[in-house]
Amino acid sequence: MMRILLFLGTNLAVIVVASITLRLLGVEGYLRGQGINFNALLIFCFIVGMAGSMISLFISKWMAKRSTGTVVIETPSNATEKWLLDTVAELSRDAGIKTPEVGIFPAQQSNAFATGWNKNDALVAVSAGLLNRMRPEEVRAVLAHEIGHVANGDMVTLALIQGVVNTFVMFFARVVAHLVDSFLKSRTDGAGLGFMGYFAVVIVAEIVFGIIASAIVAWFSRFREYRADAAGAQLAGSGAMINALARLKAETQMPDQMPDTLRAMAITKGQTKSLMERLFASHPPLDDRIRALKEAAYR
Repeated sequence: MMRILLFLGTNLAVIVVASITLRLLGVEGYLRGQGINFNALLIFCFIVGMAGSMISLFISKWMAKRSTGTVVIETPSNATEKWLLDTVAELSRDAGIKTPEVGIFPAQQSNAFATGWNKNDALVAVSAGLLNRMRPEEVRAVLAHEIGHVANGDMVTLALIQGVVNTFVMFFARVVAHLVDSFLKSRTDGAGLGFMGYFAVVIVAEIVFGIIASAIVAWFSRFREYRADAAGAQLAGSGAMINALARLKAETQMPDQMPDTLRAMAITKGQTKSLMERLFASHPPLDDRIRALKEAAYR
């Protein structure tokens, strides 16, 4: 129920922001009697596409805490929590960023994520399972990986890329619908697609272009994982980072308890087999990540 409410709330916010912005910019509707206004269409798609991505980014910490059940450590209640806070503070200082909020979420699978709208207002969280089964140096390496995401500005960059991709998916879907409508009008004495037909074509085209766009976003997501691994190796040591990834690989058969909205941020994803799985995976295979770290260590 919470996910449904968040989805509806986000989309309502997008509609409100887009409507106000378009009115302030004096942008009229992109469909006119004489054809399509491509400038107005591009502005419309950019505002709606970016608004959804940016709103999701700004509420990412709030969503993450509620969807994963993360409890932020305000005052440590035991030695483990104190060690977590001290370790994240040390790694953040070494990475040159403000110390993020630190939390623990109740999942038995070893996992961790980082999120937040900028590198000085972030959240780093680890699962209870990770703390229970990993050695301290391995936990430190996982934390360093997540700090690497924050320091690299991956959350912001991914949101911007998603916003641009959303823009062009919406734009080209409507161009395709307009072309189909114009073609049918030329063959049917002006009947065309009609209102419902036009939006049916838009939806189908958005699905097709959305699949292609997802592959682009997934490619960048995989690229940033290699960068975060490299940052983790630099902050915590190559050996510790490699051992942590090997430990995560051994647990990939456990049920994935991360919400869909945070799977791209979870460190354990990436055990894909088929070409299609690899194409749309948010994380590279853990074997490839381990290999990249070993190759970098021997250079």
